Amino acid sequence: ARDICAVAVSKAVEKLGAGEIMLNCIDMDGQCKGYDHALMKAVSDAVTIPVIASSGAGKESHFSDVFSETNVQAALAAGMFHRKEVEISAVKKHMADTGIPSRILSEN
Repeated sequence: ARDICAVAVSKAVEKLGAGEIMLNCIDMDGQCKGYDHALMKAVSDAVTIPVIASSGAGKESHFSDVFSETNVQAALAAGMFHRKEVEISAVKKHMADTGIPSRILSEN
């Protein structure tokens, strides 16, 4: 194993032409304790391309927290939705209630 700086790698892939970065913090994956804000902020502040926060969401407020405390442009979650611990509609409602825009998809 060797130490790799996520900020340095993010800057390098942006320079190589990446259009966005999906930033996964493996230490937070599956923990349901929220995103790694320090990592998300460090990377999103260092690059000009969109950064998508991944790993750690476990409740609605984790989304509003990562948007208000970092410069990420998107956030994703999977496990909490697959396990039906939180409904997507609940996250979208929470974000609307906290003034954070999100895409609203019709339920057809």
